[in-house]
Amino acid sequence: MADIHKKSTEMRLRRRRRIRGRLRGSSDRPRLAFFKSSRHVYVQVIDDDKGVTLTSVHSLMFKDKKDYSWQRAGCQACKALGQELAQRCGQLGIQKVVFDRGGFPYHGRIESFADAARENGLVF
Repeated sequence: MADIHKKSTEMRLRRRRRIRGRLRGSSDRPRLAFFKSSRHVYVQVIDDDKGVTLTSVHSLMFKDKKDYSWQRAGCQACKALGQELAQRCGQLGIQKVVFDRGGFPYHGRIESFADAARENGLVF
């Protein structure tokens, strides 16, 4: 069982390196980097030219809420994170980003996050 998990993690990291070789964020169009663990989601908007994180959101921001559905960042949590990130990017004057899914398949939590961010004004 451990070999299967190790193999899937290794394959995701290979996809991540391959994708990262093609994507590059700039001042005009920064990179939106997405990472998900089994419980939480972390998203950063990064300017790769300067090596600076411009803004970030994560599911731990909602940890203090009484609603226990936030204990595991599901699709609803990712929708809220997408809305929050789009608002923060709007305040910084960022409208276009390059989406880096981090080697994860585009469905579920990643898809709901991306749809919510697009609905609130981000273009990628």
